[in-house]
Amino acid sequence: MCGFCGFTGELIESDEILTKMMDKIVHRGPDSAGKHIDGGVAMGFRRLSIIDLDNGSQPMYNETGDIVITFNGEIYNYQELREELIQKGHKFKNNADTEVLIHGYEEYGKELLNKLRGMFAFVIWDSTKKELFGARDFFGIKPFYYAKCGDNLVFASEIKSILEYPGIKKEVNKDALENYLSFQYSVLPETFFEGIFKLMPSHCLSFKNGELNIERYWTPVFDDALKNKTFDEAAALIDEAMQDSVKKHKISDVEVGSFLSSGVDSSYVAASFHGDKTFTVGFDYAKYNEIDYAKSLSEKIKIDNYSKLITTDEYWNAIPEVQYYMDEPLADPAAIALYFVSQTAAKYVKVALSGEGADEFFGGYNIYKEPDALSAVTWIPKPIRKAMAGIVKAIPFKFKGKNYIIRASKDLEERFIGNANMFSVEERNKILKSVSGKYTPQMITKPLYDKVKGMDDVTRMQYIDLNLWLIGDILLKADKMSMAHSLEVRVPFLDRKVFDVARHLPKRYKVTKENTKVAMRHAANKYLPDMVAEKKKLGFPVPIRIWLKDDKYFSIVKEAFSGGAAKEFFKTDEILKLLYDHKNGKNDNSRKIWTIYMFLVWHKKYFEQAA
Repeated sequence: MCGFCGFTGELIESDEILTKMMDKIVHRGPDSAGKHIDGGVAMGFRRLSIIDLDNGSQPMYNETGDIVITFNGEIYNYQELREELIQKGHKFKNNADTEVLIHGYEEYGKELLNKLRGMFAFVIWDSTKKELFGARDFFGIKPFYYAKCGDNLVFASEIKSILEYPGIKKEVNKDALENYLSFQYSVLPETFFEGIFKLMPSHCLSFKNGELNIERYWTPVFDDALKNKTFDEAAALIDEAMQDSVKKHKISDVEVGSFLSSGVDSSYVAASFHGDKTFTVGFDYAKYNEIDYAKSLSEKIKIDNYSKLITTDEYWNAIPEVQYYMDEPLADPAAIALYFVSQTAAKYVKVALSGEGADEFFGGYNIYKEPDALSAVTWIPKPIRKAMAGIVKAIPFKFKGKNYIIRASKDLEERFIGNANMFSVEERNKILKSVSGKYTPQMITKPLYDKVKGMDDVTRMQYIDLNLWLIGDILLKADKMSMAHSLEVRVPFLDRKVFDVARHLPKRYKVTKENTKVAMRHAANKYLPDMVAEKKKLGFPVPIRIWLKDDKYFSIVKEAFSGGAAKEFFKTDEILKLLYDHKNGKNDNSRKIWTIYMFLVWHKKYFEQAA
């Protein structure tokens, strides 16, 4: 795992600028550094040594030296591809997966991408053609950012590196803020920094003579091709794909560990990888502490468990650093927990396996049970449901079933924008100082819903989360929090062969009224006690609802909500009302408050302090 950065064109201070950009991502690769600078490009690299420790340094060149690459990630089928390329006459100097990308690009061009199995973001410079080619992996495991600056392209693994390039203006993208308030993460291709963009998953770019071209090279597709398989047969296919994926993800010249919570996803991975070490964190509240659960499982599957109990003060003190490493504000409270489990793991290993992606592939989120739950009333004509919702909305107090009736009045496209839905358009307009209204959440999700028309509601929800939530929240925090500690996190669920099974599952093998991920849980049962395999999904439980009622932490947030940045972007009386109503028990506003507070912490780090 590594980090890269660079830019096209030639500047007088190219070496100095590149060094500054590289210094900003030293945490991604503390083992070594490398540069390539010629008349057309400057490329920088920071290395975390995992495979071919002696010979895998970058930038790396082909035999003639006219093609050079910087690459972040791992190619799990590189050994097979290497043999294929040798048969075609290519000469290899080392055993690193990076060199496979160079020769693969020479042989296949962009068609190489669909041959890859792994996580990757890379940039290749062809000095003969004076052309830059870059790509990001299928599911967005590895980050890739870029910006046009005049006739040049600036690129990096992290935004903070791009900000070191002269000519890049550091300005808040208010469109990103508006939609962050709804999604709790940066959902647009343009980041929170105006003019700096994400290369989206399954996309590649080329840049030549000042012209940037971006195209999609792969699209995930769901169907129910396994509908005639028995439940046991479907579970067996899942397990076969997972065991193969875990085996591939273990390939390393350094020790590999595994994250372990009390949930089935990480437990399935940990029980399958047959390693020596697992890592867990918990909080000093019994309901929010998974350590005992994880230790018990580790004993059953005979793996050592290393854990950390996060104190409340430790958690709050880490927030500014977490938002700095994140690059863009993220309001998922689990990000800080992931920061600490990565910190713990990094004391013992360089690589850790994790369970991200299982929910999006196999139907794991509890919200996916909602279509079945609402079916009791969704047969009623929509105008009548809308009228019922209007009546209950007018009732000023909460009562059991109120939210059910309101949600049942909406079509899936109206009510589901992804796993998180913080502020409605009306609510965010009420708290924002200025509103562009350029995008609504439904405008963002519509192109995705259009691609899964006619499919069952659970699969449609999965498709939204796979293309938005997984990228913007789950994988962002997995990469940034692990890399903050120079730790490589690998995600065996997010493998193309695993997806090739998951995408064919019928709805009944994913979600029932009683449970989620039903076929995957059955596959995991082979390795896990029933108490784990059937355990309800929790994620990383974090007690923010409790903390925000505590005078100490309430005061910290109140100060932020009354400060200069809050006054610049928000109507402070409205956001303070959210805070006071929560403290006084009038409403549970904890997630809304957290979403605003994380933005303010991020803004302070990048715009009010020397980040």
